[in-house]
Amino acid sequence: MPNRMAKPRQIYLDNAATTRVDANVAKVVSECMLETFGNPSSAHQAGIEAERRIKVATGQLARAIGDPDGSFGRIIWTSGGTESDAMGVLGAGRTKKKATKVVVSAIEHPAVKQSAAMLCELGWQRVELPVDGHGVATVEGVRKTVDTDTGVLAVMLVNNEISTIAPIAELAAVARAISPDIHVHCDAVQALGKIEVNVAELGADSVAFAAHKLHGPKGVGALWLKKGARIQPFWAGGGQQDGLRSGTDNVPGIAGMGAAAELASEDLASRKKRHKSYADRLVAACEEAGLRFLVNAADAPRAPHVLSLAFDACPAEPLLHVLESRGVLVSAGSACAEKSRKPSPVLTAIGVPKTHGTLRISFGRDTTDEDITFASEILTDAVRSFQS
Repeated sequence: MPNRMAKPRQIYLDNAATTRVDANVAKVVSECMLETFGNPSSAHQAGIEAERRIKVATGQLARAIGDPDGSFGRIIWTSGGTESDAMGVLGAGRTKKKATKVVVSAIEHPAVKQSAAMLCELGWQRVELPVDGHGVATVEGVRKTVDTDTGVLAVMLVNNEISTIAPIAELAAVARAISPDIHVHCDAVQALGKIEVNVAELGADSVAFAAHKLHGPKGVGALWLKKGARIQPFWAGGGQQDGLRSGTDNVPGIAGMGAAAELASEDLASRKKRHKSYADRLVAACEEAGLRFLVNAADAPRAPHVLSLAFDACPAEPLLHVLESRGVLVSAGSACAEKSRKPSPVLTAIGVPKTHGTLRISFGRDTTDEDITFASEILTDAVRSFQS
């Protein structure tokens, strides 16, 4: 007899929101919790072993981001991407004594936008750097928005909703030609493990990362800070991490992020190719089904792990629930903002028609061919029911 209590098949395609922790990463975290549990600030052997774990993780992450020996900057461990963005925008802005303006791209994550808003509480002016119709910030936009009063420029490397890739190095060079003392912050939370990241060539003064986007644990992230760049700490305490981020180090989380970063960089080329094939298959399935849809930012350079599809006459939230009821988990735009029920600033910035509902479908290292076959069938059938 069939098992009526069996759990229905579930296809998880919301990896841009968070990822399943890799089993090898979970093992490292568990070892640190149960075995290497000392305080890394302690002078005894247990503390020394915990400190060694941090050094190993720092090396793993440094290699993954293109600064293996720390020649170009340092890594500051944080509680996640949001804190890292805050340090790179608000923390850097607080060190600027004469600057009065922060420039933020139109498609930034709320963590960046809200940190910029806090600078405004200190008397700064926030200016929006526009993106073109493909969702990419341009040199022309930088020239129009950055001036000698600009202290901070924030542009994300890979957008969390439509996965467009920004030319950070080019934008940073233009910005510094206008305002030599400017601090350029880059949110690379959606980039690490998805595309090549080389902080030595990126052109940014600070770069934000988060473990849970690359099959690591939640609650841990990092800020890479270029040599010579300055940030003001948010609080004082025991002086850990040279006083830039005091507090007892999260050894299990840090070790887990280091392990996740190393795994993410090992098979990056093959994973990028596989994720692109998944996106192509989903688009082809929608075309073959005769659906009315758009691929958002189709003509822009994009990271392959995210596919943003806008369906005509198909409201996103009801479609989302239909898909979930049939075992396919995706998101409507960004998980960080979809509960607000407000129009996505990103989709608004690139001119997605209001008649279209947008789904963000995102892949992880554990997404399979069978997942895509199953999801394609469910997605096309669900959208057809709305458009018929």
